[in-house]
Amino acid sequence: MKKFIYTLALVFALGISFNSAQAADKPAKNPTELSAEQAVKLERIKTRVEEIRDMDKSNLTKAERKALRSELRELKGQARAISGGVYLSVGAIIIIILLLILIL
Repeated sequence: MKKFIYTLALVFALGISFNSAQAADKPAKNPTELSAEQAVKLERIKTRVEEIRDMDKSNLTKAERKALRSELRELKGQARAISGGVYLSVGAIIIIILLLILIL
């Protein structure tokens, strides 16, 4: 069991160092160009988020705060869909690595 944990820690450490070394060598990518319609929609999302951020939330009821949180989550999802890209969390990467180790 100890050997497995040490091996897993070694794989994790090497994986992190490889990703940071690889990222340092690559030049920054140009952001994807948005169409005029997408740019307008993204700007609308930004203004709505700023409105919500500047709002005085102390006098809102619990249901209203919950509705604002769900609206912010929805706006975040829309903004990610417009800007494109795939994002993986560290936890997802660790699970993928563990599954690959178990399969292979």
